[in-house]
Amino acid sequence: MRLTELLHLVWLNITENKFKVILTSLGIIVGAATIVMVIAIGRGGQADVEDQFKNLSAGAIDVVYAGQIDMDNMMAGPGMGGGMPPDMGGERSWSNRSGGSGRASGGGRSSGGQMGGMGGTSALRKTVTLDEEDVEDILLFVPDVEAASISASTKTSVTGGNLEEETQYTVAGVKPEYQDMSNLTMAIGDFITDENDGNEEKICILGYSLALEIFDTIMEAYDSMVYIDGRSFTVNGVLSQMGSMASGISPDTAIFVPYSTAKKYVMGSSISPQITVIAGDVNKVPEVSENIETVLTSSYTGSSFTITDAGSKMEAAAQSAKTLSMLLIAVASIVFIVGGIGIMNVLFVSVQERTREIGILKALGSSRHDILLEFLFEANMISTFGGVAGIGLSFGLLPLVQQFGMRVEPSMQGWIMALVFAILTGTVFGFYPAMKASKLIPIEALNAE
Repeated sequence: MRLTELLHLVWLNITENKFKVILTSLGIIVGAATIVMVIAIGRGGQADVEDQFKNLSAGAIDVVYAGQIDMDNMMAGPGMGGGMPPDMGGERSWSNRSGGSGRASGGGRSSGGQMGGMGGTSALRKTVTLDEEDVEDILLFVPDVEAASISASTKTSVTGGNLEEETQYTVAGVKPEYQDMSNLTMAIGDFITDENDGNEEKICILGYSLALEIFDTIMEAYDSMVYIDGRSFTVNGVLSQMGSMASGISPDTAIFVPYSTAKKYVMGSSISPQITVIAGDVNKVPEVSENIETVLTSSYTGSSFTITDAGSKMEAAAQSAKTLSMLLIAVASIVFIVGGIGIMNVLFVSVQERTREIGILKALGSSRHDILLEFLFEANMISTFGGVAGIGLSFGLLPLVQQFGMRVEPSMQGWIMALVFAILTGTVFGFYPAMKASKLIPIEALNAE
């Protein structure tokens, strides 16, 4: 039998059973749509990770105060003091600036807060507030540090421009070096300077999206006034659009002010600073993190600090995206298997229904190969229809997924993979029924009821 005759016969069989074909291909349709969504969500998750961390150096390390270690029932002695940290390559010897048994502060600096008298027990219960001196300590005593800076952020009320009422925005107090450490660029104006910070000037830098939201254009925003927590601040510049996260702050929607200004006018005694350190060598990040902790715990005896690095954050975020993709791939595989079993069952039924037809074709000279190809082509056409329909369905589902806050990145790769998986499913699960049909004996097939 010629290939064109074979294809024509397959087409007649399919068009005469349209409803059965649609029902048979439902599993393939869902599986193909799932594959497209798996690829799109996976690419979206990866793009999110890249966007969130593209402005952070892989050697960035964030340090925040975590709390006090319970020191009750510990004997006060030489071990309670700031002591001498291990030799970490610093040129100057360590000296505890508080002059005694470590530093703890509740806004200012004080000694460790001995609670038990001479040689008795002690417990540290004051809150630690990291400051510029801790940054100096890290730069001085921790080797392989390229840069370090302190910052703090909070949500507070802002008015001005197009804002008709007070609106809560993120206000970040940062040092001048924060710009280079976070790879921030200016669309207009200048970033915070040492002079701005030293004089506690009430100036601010607006994120790109925030500037457009408050003032419509960045030109209109520049040199205008905004009111942060009721105090007037002059807009000294607007950042270029970043679309990413820098040290936990989204630059596009944040307001940056000098650190000293934030400490005095915005956050006050409630300030909770974070120190960001850039390691000179990415491979030495764990060692630098350990040395930072040693320096800080020597300064603040009995305190603990949370130290995280950008590499770990990126790895964790990438792993989360990968886990989600693997989960969706598992779901898609199950759906395809179910769809393939559906095709196989329908073809088995079709073989039973068309036994006499098979017998007639064999009696007219059709070979086993022709019968095998007829049923395989039929399975492939059903699965191809399911694949194409599934890809079409995905175009409607992807915008729906975006409504739930997930980022999706459709791609040609996803569409091709969905179609290939659909055709393979039809071929694999259609082969056995096709082979069974090709092995029918013509006389027995013709005599079948």
